[in-house]
Amino acid sequence: MSNARWPSRLWIVRHGESAGNVARDAAQASGATRIAIDMRDVDVPLSPRGEDQARALGRWFAGNPGERPEVLLASPYARAQATARLFAESGGMAGDGVPCIDERLREKEFGILDGLTTGGIVELQPEQAEFRRLLGKFYHRPPGGESWCDVIFRLRSVMDTIALHYAGKPVMIVAHQVVVLCLRYVIEGMSEAQILEIDREGDVANCSVTEYRFDAAAAGDGAMALVRYNATAPVAEQATVTTELSRSIGASG
Repeated sequence: MSNARWPSRLWIVRHGESAGNVARDAAQASGATRIAIDMRDVDVPLSPRGEDQARALGRWFAGNPGERPEVLLASPYARAQATARLFAESGGMAGDGVPCIDERLREKEFGILDGLTTGGIVELQPEQAEFRRLLGKFYHRPPGGESWCDVIFRLRSVMDTIALHYAGKPVMIVAHQVVVLCLRYVIEGMSEAQILEIDREGDVANCSVTEYRFDAAAAGDGAMALVRYNATAPVAEQATVTTELSRSIGASG
């Protein structure tokens, strides 16, 4: 990819804490098989703390005028849309831009496993639990759902769109945990082993920031250089509680 096709800056943000995140933690703690959410995953809203996190992130960017995105792309899921909107309303964007929905940034689709905890999958879908053990999360595609490879396929298309329409501009993406990780895989040209090792190190925190800057001096035509990953300081500096979530296969990531 030539340097004329890269954004000047790229921030990738996970949405703020959602009602689904809270319910998921409660289900994991109690040993429940299902997450107590009675709505589509796409409609799960932010929790009050998640709203505070999104505003705090916007205020932090507002306090750094030269460090703000001009383009804001977001998943169509309610929690990502609300995070992007509250971020923009709190002064996080340069100019009067508004968040743009991109369906390719949606959460990984869990299919038949949607809403189940890790223990719930073992108990209620033992065959899928065994398939996942054998194939690994990178390649396992539950019935009606996606593998990480499926997510990566659509994210390559997102990066092509950014190259075509937003070259040289500072861009922010607001999406989900698997999307953050898979974008790292795409941008940095990682292997399966490398990205899964990063995943094993811990969850992507709510409203954390992963940042890249274009490095014209990199080999070839330049490249995006990682500045920070999973950084919670922008939210913490605004005296807002950050969240790091327990593991689960189910929804609301």
